Amino acid sequence: MSYQHILVAVDLTEECDPVMKRAQALASSTQAKLSVVHIVEPMAMAFGGDVPMDLSMLQQQQFEQAKERLDAFAIKHPQLSAENRHLAYGQPRQEIHRLAAEQHCDLIIVGSHGRHGLALLLGSTANDVLHGAPCDVLAVSLKKPAA
Repeated sequence: MSYQHILVAVDLTEECDPVMKRAQALASSTQAKLSVVHIVEPMAMAFGGDVPMDLSMLQQQQFEQAKERLDAFAIKHPQLSAENRHLAYGQPRQEIHRLAAEQHCDLIIVGSHGRHGLALLLGSTANDVLHGAPCDVLAVSLKKPAA
């Protein structure tokens, strides 16, 4: 059985390009629909939840910047139509699982550096996504080859 809908979780850095290339190749070989998601984490999570100030304006700016970066990412990957680009706010594992179930995805692709993960998504989150996922998960290794 081949995959029908692939969801790629990206952090929108250049390091996610190999993840996207792998996803594109797999989607092309199986004629699967390809969607991408970027998660904006609440700033309070970075501070342990106890923040003595209102971060809503900063959070809104962060969300708007993420949208601009996702749009720029889509220019590099023109097969990603606007309806297949998702920007979510919350805890990465939960949002990726929610979107995968909501969109009826049968494969989630994330990148993994092991313990030197990319910001938010491609480190320990890759492991988090694996546990409790509503479908298969493919972790693309982003380790650089030894010289």
